[in-house]
Amino acid sequence: MKPLAQSSVLPPKSIGPDPLSSETLSKTLRVCYEWMHFSRIMDQRLMQLFRQGLVQGTMVGGDGNEGLIVPLTLLLDRERDVISFTHRDLAGKLIWSRTVREHICHYLANAGSPTQAREGNVHYGDPANRSYPMISHLGSMVSLVVGGTDSQRRKGENAIGVALFGDGGSSTGDIHETMNLAAVYQLPILFIVENNEYAYSTPTGEQFAVKNLADRARGYGFAGETLDIQDTAHSLTQLHKAVEFVRRENKPYFIEAKVLRLSGHAAYDTADYIPSATKEGWAQRDALPRLRKKVVELFGEEEIVRREKELADYLEEAIASALQEPEAEPGNMLEDVFSPTRSRISWQKEEPAKKLTLAQGLNKGLHKIMRESPEALVIGQDIADYGGPFKVTENLFQKFGRERVINCPLAESATVGHATGLALNGHRPIIEFQFADFATDATTQIVLNAATFHFRAGAKVPLVLRYPCGGGLTFGSFHSQELEALYLQFPGLKVLYPSTPQDAYNALLAAYEDDNPVLLFEHKKLYRQAHGDVQHDPNYQKVWKPRLVREGSEATWVTYGDMVRESAQALDTLTDEFDFTADLFDLRALNPLDLTEIKESLALTRRLIVVHEARRTCGFGAELVSRLTEELFFDLEAPPLRLTPPDMPVPFAPALEKVYRPDAASITGKVVAWWEQNQL
Repeated sequence: MKPLAQSSVLPPKSIGPDPLSSETLSKTLRVCYEWMHFSRIMDQRLMQLFRQGLVQGTMVGGDGNEGLIVPLTLLLDRERDVISFTHRDLAGKLIWSRTVREHICHYLANAGSPTQAREGNVHYGDPANRSYPMISHLGSMVSLVVGGTDSQRRKGENAIGVALFGDGGSSTGDIHETMNLAAVYQLPILFIVENNEYAYSTPTGEQFAVKNLADRARGYGFAGETLDIQDTAHSLTQLHKAVEFVRRENKPYFIEAKVLRLSGHAAYDTADYIPSATKEGWAQRDALPRLRKKVVELFGEEEIVRREKELADYLEEAIASALQEPEAEPGNMLEDVFSPTRSRISWQKEEPAKKLTLAQGLNKGLHKIMRESPEALVIGQDIADYGGPFKVTENLFQKFGRERVINCPLAESATVGHATGLALNGHRPIIEFQFADFATDATTQIVLNAATFHFRAGAKVPLVLRYPCGGGLTFGSFHSQELEALYLQFPGLKVLYPSTPQDAYNALLAAYEDDNPVLLFEHKKLYRQAHGDVQHDPNYQKVWKPRLVREGSEATWVTYGDMVRESAQALDTLTDEFDFTADLFDLRALNPLDLTEIKESLALTRRLIVVHEARRTCGFGAELVSRLTEELFFDLEAPPLRLTPPDMPVPFAPALEKVYRPDAASITGKVVAWWEQNQL
């Protein structure tokens, strides 16, 4: 790793292996003071720049947080450890990485911004140096730290993770899922809640009933403490003990840090809802002036004033330089939604397997990936000894062990965050959801965290999410839904939906080696009903393009998933009884969507049929019809036919589900009616 750049004017970014000894404590306190002072004046200058219209968005200050974040960050190993700073932790970001000028450019949202001005001014991080950017869904940040730390430990690094969040965020489900996850996996995570007594304007008394948030740690089986940060020497001592404990014992630990918020929630907040007496009390507890008094005693007023001026002058130079940067250029924003996949895995040839089910084809692919790619991990509920509810992970645990085949708690959101952190640090996780329906509990992690990383932070997230989906097995509303359209609305996710054992095998390999989150939809009915030979296919990447299942002349027929099987059966009847033939396409890849061959077919047939199992309103069929007809609308000889279930929950009883779900018989009848109505 390249050294982290810093100016010689700034204080050191490290305080050594023994920062609290009698010989080094004075120097340590001075380094802390200089960083705390520099961060405070930089916060104040950024606020001034905001009021001048130069800082974009809004401004969230860290004044009052420095007494925690400076000692903590200086105690960490920036070459190994993992962290996710909150929006009040500017001081920590300044110490961790990047130049001061780059930090300022980010707030100015100009061409010098390390995120190319794509990310909000307090949300940025530095994933390459294991500082993960925050998102506004504050609880969703911490599980990435768990994943990144897990990855570091798997690589042999004696790393710890620091998961920072606020008192408001402590009420979110993600925090509790992640604390439980870290305890179950016995990972070295230091959880720190920054309790400044208000979540925006809501006081802690209206957020939780416990007296001390640190008490919550016991509920997850690890220890915790409360730390008042007004005395920096004391904070250093307690934080040093906590960091060393977590690193040595390889266990989680919890700190409730009593920090301050010396101004409103953000620049637009006058904080008039906070009593004056409370504000006065906060000012008296401010660690910065207390520490200044101490270092003046140690080093003299003249020396400290000299350093303060030197730091202030340096900040003004950095601001002046950053203001010279031009506006941010749009560049290739659309291209940067996805990370390019720069290298392919050299898969080994293997003997063909005869007459496998689709589930067996996936199982064969998982064994191949685990055998040939050491970065692979398989994660899910009941996937180890049990082999998964549909036995797709059968025998993986017996061959590859618990270190790589990981049974996780019922915590879909934290599980995806954990996997995202693993992926950001070089591992390539594969998650199995028990049912696609349950993935909705992880929606924020999938669509706003993992999916957006490359666009906002330039980081790749090679992650496969397996979705057992679809109806026809009388599983009812919570186990039968087709949710692909939900995820296709969000940028940054690739989606595959195979319908044959060979395509399922190919899709798994293609998804695994992609450097982006890939959702792999697997129809549960096809797990046992689709049969076919599976062999090593050097052209497995062709799964990203549609497959022509049948050729014909009356229409262009587009579908995917189990509707390929139902459509093929319907087309058999239509051909035998009505001499109706069609080009039947299995999409296979829903994003990125390649419609070139399908458009060529539609230009010839001039009639379009789209079939899918997801509900009608906002279903993917509407998008397909729109894209396929916007260029060929005036060449069509009939209105497009879109066959879907109605807009209702999936019913349970077989007789009811048969009415709800398209099948060969209902598809045949509706195509015939459409054909006759339009005199085809």
